[in-house]
Amino acid sequence: MDFLDVHTHKTARQKGVESIQSLSLTSDVFLAMPKTRPISLGLHPWYAQLDKLDIQLKYLSVLAKQPNVKLIGECGLDKLRGESLENQTLILTQQVTLAQELNKPLILHCVRAFAELILLKERLEISVPMIIHGFNKSEELGRQLINKGFLLSFGQTILKQDSGAAKLLAQNENFFLETDDSEITIEEIYQAAANLKKCSVDELKARIFANWKELNLL
Repeated sequence: MDFLDVHTHKTARQKGVESIQSLSLTSDVFLAMPKTRPISLGLHPWYAQLDKLDIQLKYLSVLAKQPNVKLIGECGLDKLRGESLENQTLILTQQVTLAQELNKPLILHCVRAFAELILLKERLEISVPMIIHGFNKSEELGRQLINKGFLLSFGQTILKQDSGAAKLLAQNENFFLETDDSEITIEEIYQAAANLKKCSVDELKARIFANWKELNLL
């Protein structure tokens, strides 16, 4: 069974790894968008601009229908970078609407805006799965997000066994693993997660693919 890397910015394919390459319509990378490789596609909050939203949403609405587009995003909220939080919320809301229409999960970037993200989920009554990528915050915040119906994806932070992410992963079953833009390999991340879960890497692979199947993405 392959490793599943649910979120990566790496372009090279790796034997034995099913990776979901993250692409943003806020750059011209979509002009050479893969037709068969599984990808996520959205408007990243660092680069998305409200004055370009209409045209970018038109592209996104068409391209996101392709069967190899498994997730909408990464999209989200970031209080440290990008447009105002108000504008970012408007941009995210449009992508949420599209995800709901296409019945595709969201892959989310969130920096210092978790309270706002929770309120948005409740206000819009979002029914599609919402995966927060690269979760590296406290165990307490992670539990709160899980209780609110979010899914979490973990990256290299779990290599630090005293991190909130590592402690949270050890206590939960429904999660994903990723490399993002790290030089750490997905194999290393799986081994760290298996150590935390006190199981084999193969058992962990099976668990994560089962989680993926529950999203109707297989």
